[in-house]
Amino acid sequence: MKGGLVLKLNKVLFLITTIVLLLLVACNNDDFKDNKQTSEEALENLNKSGMPIVNEEVTLDIFAGKAPANSDNWNDIMIWDHYSDMTNINVNWELVPHTSLGEKRNLALASGTLPDVFYGAGLTNLDLLKYGEQGIFIPLNDLIDNYAPNLKTILDDNPDIRKAITFPDGNIYSLPNIRSPQFLSMLVGARPWINQEWLNELGMDIPESTEEFYQYLKKVKEEDPNGNGKADEIPYGGNVIDPLIGWLKGSFGLGNQGKHLFDMDPNEDKLRFIPVADEYKEMLEYVHKLYSENLIEQNIFSIDYNQYLSNASEELYGSTVFYDPEEVFGIGESYEGALALVGPDGEQAYVDVDHPVYTMGNLSITSENENPEATIRWLDYFYGDEGAKLFYMGVEGETYKENSDGSVEYLEKITNSAEGLTFEQELSKYLIWIGTAAPGIVKQEYFRGSETTEASIKAAEKLEPYIPEEIWPKFTYLKEENDTLSALGTDIEKYVSEMRDKFITGDVPLTEWDNYVETIENMGLEEYMSIQESAYERYQSN
Repeated sequence: MKGGLVLKLNKVLFLITTIVLLLLVACNNDDFKDNKQTSEEALENLNKSGMPIVNEEVTLDIFAGKAPANSDNWNDIMIWDHYSDMTNINVNWELVPHTSLGEKRNLALASGTLPDVFYGAGLTNLDLLKYGEQGIFIPLNDLIDNYAPNLKTILDDNPDIRKAITFPDGNIYSLPNIRSPQFLSMLVGARPWINQEWLNELGMDIPESTEEFYQYLKKVKEEDPNGNGKADEIPYGGNVIDPLIGWLKGSFGLGNQGKHLFDMDPNEDKLRFIPVADEYKEMLEYVHKLYSENLIEQNIFSIDYNQYLSNASEELYGSTVFYDPEEVFGIGESYEGALALVGPDGEQAYVDVDHPVYTMGNLSITSENENPEATIRWLDYFYGDEGAKLFYMGVEGETYKENSDGSVEYLEKITNSAEGLTFEQELSKYLIWIGTAAPGIVKQEYFRGSETTEASIKAAEKLEPYIPEEIWPKFTYLKEENDTLSALGTDIEKYVSEMRDKFITGDVPLTEWDNYVETIENMGLEEYMSIQESAYERYQSN
């Protein structure tokens, strides 16, 4: 009798459980239908081309990083007010200063209450993959193909850019900041300069090789080219040593794929870890010779940035690697863009060049966004010519004017503030590009940093014939690879940097080279390079 009662109770429980499950499925199906209906309504409201982007106004909640040079209120600033009128899309901006950006971004991601968009929020590649795989960031591949014609054209014309922003799972989770492949001066960044007046005074031509550069530096130190009777000339000066290394790497056959600790081994079909290569040792020997003979600023590893600028403005440097001297030092007429130097083995390249994908995590759309198609259209405008002009120049008649030759320039109220504000302060009333890691394209026609001065463009053109045909972007990694690189990779890279400086100063003699290489190998170099090889293979197959 008791067994029969238990059996009946089990049947009742089974029926109740089945009914509950069916109700849950029905609810889920209803939710799916509601979401589908919402999506259909959003699509009906969307114009696939032209302006406005949507017929009925929509509002996006956007979490954004704010640079110190930016306005404190993007909810009422010319660029976004103007763009809202154009698009019918309003934005509720939540601005977070860079000083607390990481903490607040992580809190927002963990809270479950997401914005529609993360914009210029400093998302790392690991963040993008992690939250993309969790479904918090939606894949953008199809949205780009269907609703982002400007960006799609860039990706189709430059497959290496598409490869750079594609993650190991095949998805694109964020829109990048792209520096136009035609904007060479921007891709070069800081570049080498030689004091042309001192060359004239010393009766020398511009150095074409590492040996001629050495001879020039010696003469600067010994022959008083500024003619003031003091030994105050500094043959090579900088605020850090890295730009000099970047200039010289190509002269020693290193860095044939750009700014990485690894490149393609010219003797084997595999990646090479540059800091253990014989050519790297040869380069360090050369730089150590310059440093030991006081041809490099002796406090270059610790000099205050303002002291560097002060020294430069007083015309104490015979050479440096930086931005346009006229713009930043006020002494442009003294300097000429330097050359890619021929090294001791005949190598000549300039490899300290950025890939067009400057940063990756500039815009991600979250799963909370009910208008992803409109959002991608809203952003795609800034990958086109008109959008780039709006973002960097503003509105014609309000912030810039167009000249008869088609060029554009800021109005005098921007360049000569009636309130005595700096250029950046005045511009921040209208635009937000200064200091912002913005998704979009940076074009030479509209960007107004020092990279667009005549001297900067001319200096970059001198280097162009010696820039490698292929520059690698930063690779993307699997989660497990990221975990490994965060541990052993960080340790290896830190040790390499510390030992480079010690070899240059002589604190550690280069007779310790073999011990240095062995230490790196024991730190896990083989595993480190295996990860880079895998990432490179994925990049090639994207």
